[in-house]
Amino acid sequence: MQNKNLCPGKTYLITGAAGFIGYYLSRSLLQKGCKVIGIDNINDYYDVNLKNTRLEHLKRYDNFTFLKCNISDKDLVMGIFEEYRPNVVINLAAQAGVRYSIDNPDVYIQSNIIGFFNILEACRYYPVDHLLYASSSSVYGANKKVPFEETDFVDNPVSLYASTKKSNELMAYTYSHLYKIPATGLRFFTVYGPMGRPDMAYFGFANNYFAGEPIQIFNDGDFENDLYRDFTYIDDIVEGIERLIINPPAGEIQHKVFNIGNNRPEKLMVFIETLEKALTNALGREVLFEKKFEPIKPGDVRYTYASTNLLMKAIGFKPKTSLDEGLQKFADWYVDYYKVK
Repeated sequence: MQNKNLCPGKTYLITGAAGFIGYYLSRSLLQKGCKVIGIDNINDYYDVNLKNTRLEHLKRYDNFTFLKCNISDKDLVMGIFEEYRPNVVINLAAQAGVRYSIDNPDVYIQSNIIGFFNILEACRYYPVDHLLYASSSSVYGANKKVPFEETDFVDNPVSLYASTKKSNELMAYTYSHLYKIPATGLRFFTVYGPMGRPDMAYFGFANNYFAGEPIQIFNDGDFENDLYRDFTYIDDIVEGIERLIINPPAGEIQHKVFNIGNNRPEKLMVFIETLEKALTNALGREVLFEKKFEPIKPGDVRYTYASTNLLMKAIGFKPKTSLDEGLQKFADWYVDYYKVK
């Protein structure tokens, strides 16, 4: 991708810049010479040290400005937009996690609903060339038809997290319609990779193994009807976002939603075996997890599977990193970062 398509004279505002996707997107844009304003509230939902590590990497770039901010604070958000006048906004700040939303609903309303409303209001009063925002494959709920397509019915979310993401899409559509804000929703499918989120299964499995604990597998022990997920490597996510940045929706309806998934779902048990193999390669000795099978958790779905036809048609791209390649990169990073033996 040519720098001239992304950067000249443009200021990028990325919320959740110390998060997993936010970090990698910020780094990629900074390496291309773009000016990036990163905001994050550095909450303690997971290991703050990991967030600070990502942030320290970003602060090495002269074209990066970091502002500690909670997007649920409207005055702060409006002040940032007034001062920096971003051309492109990528809203990745959100409270993540399906299961966490069951016991901690308040934080999801504050961050995912009120916070996103504040971003929309700021884009209304300080117009932008393009607003991109994180949605999720969770909006598809327990849909039986696969692969999931952007035109599918998604009005039956099975978790509060999914409800907030569906709400974001509705809010963005309305603001786009009323105030002519070019807006693109990004339905991410199980993003993974080095320096990822410790609350994700692959990271938790590695943590449990090195702590000498069994891994918990929430699939009812049903191998015939196993869960499967459309695992999407972080580099593919970033490339998809960057290509979409320079293709804002045009015409009467200036709002679009895209799946960004690998279009190759894998069974959970195959995923676990692949991670064992990757850690074996990274350590130079055999790794086998002790497995404990549990009932499927409330809010979880049996499968996710992205159709990428719309993405391919719009930007000529679909994720391509294989699970073996992606998990090997994660395993190599994990062993090095945590200095495990």
